[in-house]
Amino acid sequence: MTRAVVFAYHNVGVRCLQVLLAAGVEVALVVTHTDDPREQIWFSSVAGLCAQYGLPCIAPADVNDPAVVAQVAALAPDFLFSFYYRQLLQAPLLAIPTRGAYNMHGSLLPQFRGRAPVNWAVLHGARITGATLHQMNTKPDNGPIVGQQAVPILPDDTAHEVFAKVTVAAEMCLYQCLPYLLEGKADHRPQDLTLGGYFGGRRPEDGRIDWHQPARVIHNLVRAVSYPYPGAFADLPLGRLVLWQTRVLAEDGYPPQACCLQLDEQQRWVIYTTEGGLLQVLAGELDGRSLAEPEIARALQGRIRLSNPA
Repeated sequence: MTRAVVFAYHNVGVRCLQVLLAAGVEVALVVTHTDDPREQIWFSSVAGLCAQYGLPCIAPADVNDPAVVAQVAALAPDFLFSFYYRQLLQAPLLAIPTRGAYNMHGSLLPQFRGRAPVNWAVLHGARITGATLHQMNTKPDNGPIVGQQAVPILPDDTAHEVFAKVTVAAEMCLYQCLPYLLEGKADHRPQDLTLGGYFGGRRPEDGRIDWHQPARVIHNLVRAVSYPYPGAFADLPLGRLVLWQTRVLAEDGYPPQACCLQLDEQQRWVIYTTEGGLLQVLAGELDGRSLAEPEIARALQGRIRLSNPA
C-alpha cells in the first residue's frame, strides 16, 4: 500500500484528503493548523475529518522544526502532499518521501503564484482560474506541473463563489492525476515562470477603495474581498462605508466628475466614477447599518461625495 503524509487545511485540504482515502492511500499522518481565533472560520476542518476517520493529526507551530521533520521521516512515506497548508515545506521535509512531494495550488500555474490566489485572480479581473497539482521544491509554486483543472470566473462572481469552484477543481485534478502518480507514470511539465507572477498575502487594509479607479476596477475589488472576507471600504465623515456587492451598469458614457454615491431616480444607490462609469451598490453598509435603511438615505441627504484620504 502507498503511504503518504499529508499537510492540509481549509476546504481544499478536506476534499483532497478524502480523495486520497477513497483511493486507498495509507495516510500515516496529517499535519494541519490550529484555527486562529482572530480569523473568521467559514471553511471545513481537516482536524475534524481526521477525528472522523481516526487519522493521526498534529498541528505544530513550525512545520519545519527538527522534531516534526524527524516524526515525518520515521514514517518513511512514499509521498508528501500539501493541500492548502499555509507554511512552506523546506528542504529537509521535501527530501523525505521516496516518490516525491506534491502541492495543490488554487490557480492555473504559473499564474497567481503565492498567497491568496483566488482573491488576486478576481481582483485582476481574470476570466478563468482553477487548480494545479505540481511537484514541490524549495521555491513556492514553481515546481513541474502534473495536472490542472480550469473553472470560469463570471463577471459578478465573488472570491467566495470562485473558491467553491476551485475546491471542486482541486478535487477533480487530484482524482484524475492520482492513479498516474501511484503507478509512477505521471507527466511532469516544467513551468514557464515568465507567463505568470508571484503575489503576496492580503490584509484587511488592502480593501480600501481608491475612488480614482474606474468602475470595473472598484467592482473587482468589492467582489474580491466580499463575505467572508473583510470587505471593500472607505472612511467617510458619517462612518465607514463598506461595499459588499456591486454591479457595473456602465464602463463609461457619463461625464467625468468627482466620484459620488447617490440615490438615482429609481431609488438605487449608485456610484458615478471619475472615469465616467456607473456602479450600482446592491449591498453595503455605513457605520455598521445597511444602506437599505431609510435613515441612511436621510443622513446622506441622498448624495455624498467620495474621495480618497488626504
